[in-house]
Amino acid sequence: MKNLLVTGYRAHELGIFSRKHPGIASIRKAMEAKLVPLVEEGLEWVITPGQYGVDLWACETVIELKKRYPWLKLSILAAYANPDEKWNEGRKEHFQEILRGVDYYGSASKQPYSGVWQLKARDELLLRKTDGILLVYDEEAGEGSPRFFKERALRKQAEEGYQYIAIGADEIQSIEDESRMADW
Repeated sequence: MKNLLVTGYRAHELGIFSRKHPGIASIRKAMEAKLVPLVEEGLEWVITPGQYGVDLWACETVIELKKRYPWLKLSILAAYANPDEKWNEGRKEHFQEILRGVDYYGSASKQPYSGVWQLKARDELLLRKTDGILLVYDEEAGEGSPRFFKERALRKQAEEGYQYIAIGADEIQSIEDESRMADW
């Protein structure tokens, strides 16, 4: 696998409203545990939609991994121009900080948000340009925006052998439990 799409929940879907939330570290550790073997097997690009939540935490994780694996590249492919336009100042600054560590930034549409068609076009492009997906999603926790990626990725897996890698709540909880035990 050369190109991997990484995405999942938006921060608000997980009840995370602060960059200091302890759950973010566990999600990042879970992503790193899945990414490292893939990078060591030849993964070249990690591509995200760049939405606020798992996408940006994946970017932070990859930026850290690039220190150990300098050949690893990171891309954000947004749906439309200026996706951070309506975010608060703290989120905008965080996004700009992440963009400094990105190797490629683009958008499926050069226009500001004008409709759901832009999201669909971005998703199609992301699935077409990648060999697999790492999806942070847990159906048992309730449906959320990642459900659509899961459905399309599983369909593509059945038709083309697209690789589907999931991180669920149990895996993240296990990392949190290990972290608590280590601190104790």
